[in-house]
Amino acid sequence: MTAVLILIGLMVLLASGLPIAFALGGLGLAMLVLGGFSPVMVAQGLYSTTDNFILLAVPLFLLMSNVLLKGGVARDLYAAVQSWVGHWPGGLAVATVVSCAIFAAISGSSVATAATIGTVAIPEMSQRGYNRSFVLGLLAAGGTLGILIPPSIPMIVYGVITEESIIDLFLAGIGPGLMLAGAFIVFSVIYARFGGAYQPMPRAGFAERVAATRRALPTMALAVIIILGLYLGIFTPTEAAGIGFALALLLTGVVLRSLTWEGFRDAAIDAMQTTVTIFLILAGAKIFGKAITLYRIPQDISFVISSNIAEPWVFILIICIVLLLMGFFLEALSMMLIMMPVLQPSLLPLGIDAIWFGIVFVIMVECALITPPVGLNLFVIQAVGKAEIGEVVAGVWPFILIMLAAVVVIYWLPDIALYIPFKL
Repeated sequence: MTAVLILIGLMVLLASGLPIAFALGGLGLAMLVLGGFSPVMVAQGLYSTTDNFILLAVPLFLLMSNVLLKGGVARDLYAAVQSWVGHWPGGLAVATVVSCAIFAAISGSSVATAATIGTVAIPEMSQRGYNRSFVLGLLAAGGTLGILIPPSIPMIVYGVITEESIIDLFLAGIGPGLMLAGAFIVFSVIYARFGGAYQPMPRAGFAERVAATRRALPTMALAVIIILGLYLGIFTPTEAAGIGFALALLLTGVVLRSLTWEGFRDAAIDAMQTTVTIFLILAGAKIFGKAITLYRIPQDISFVISSNIAEPWVFILIICIVLLLMGFFLEALSMMLIMMPVLQPSLLPLGIDAIWFGIVFVIMVECALITPPVGLNLFVIQAVGKAEIGEVVAGVWPFILIMLAAVVVIYWLPDIALYIPFKL
């Protein structure tokens, strides 16, 4: 009964328009006071959120992705990929997905991936006659690869909450990320071949391909350095973020000379604002998580689940349905911070690997990024493409179905996620 009342209270606070950070923190504080616990835990929660070396990666990755965004690296990256696959059926759509995947391996941010590639891809694809809703939906969905292909800010948060290895989470995201990108490509080719009017592009010459690839090599090298450095254990996720930020500055400020002082200032301000938002939500979730733990709600829920659900697939199905419904009302990070402290104790009794579950959770969070009415990527692409929100929503539904199908595949073939971190 207590858990139901707390859930109702949280929903009321969120429905009132109160920011998620203050809804979580305020409810957590009220629970501590009403339960007779010391409110000093609030200050401890706030301090422990900021005093965390791993979370230092969040502002650094945000700085790196914003610097690359303001530095306009998407143009060279997109042109290079387009030169190799642009003549295929649906070639520009393929180039868009591949560009999103490459940029995802640099930025760790869904919003940055969608915005960066979208600024180049939307005009190009529109000029070639691609259906506008398809273009907008493809960019919104392609941007979600930014939080699945490593590095990933939500995976960092998941690792902090569950105390799992962030490097293992990053590596586990590679296989599913490439699978999802491949599924997007296959759908795009089929759509262009049978259902979409578009103007085919001529095959680029070898010299043109070499020139375009040479211009994009520094950006691709940045992605390779980050992934190989993490995989080989050369540096930690936080060190990778710092190195990536320094290399992004070097690339855009010195090599390409495309980053202006105003652009750097805007990148820093945007990263600061996003960082403050994330850390406030983390602090509120920390207080809320401490309160529900003291009330033994996660333990009680875990007992109910383990007593009534014997099959892992039933548990996964229920969680996916819940997350899909929550995605209509909450943004990605809030879903993770609300759900994981409650769900984590149930994983071990059901024999569910926490790393594998993290990948499934992130894919469902990706769905939340492109489901109305609060899907963040929808609004990003709406702004970049100067479109109506209805146009974007109409184009994302096929990609949501593809993501849900990917969860089913990963359930039956868990090595798609677990092979690289544990068997390679």
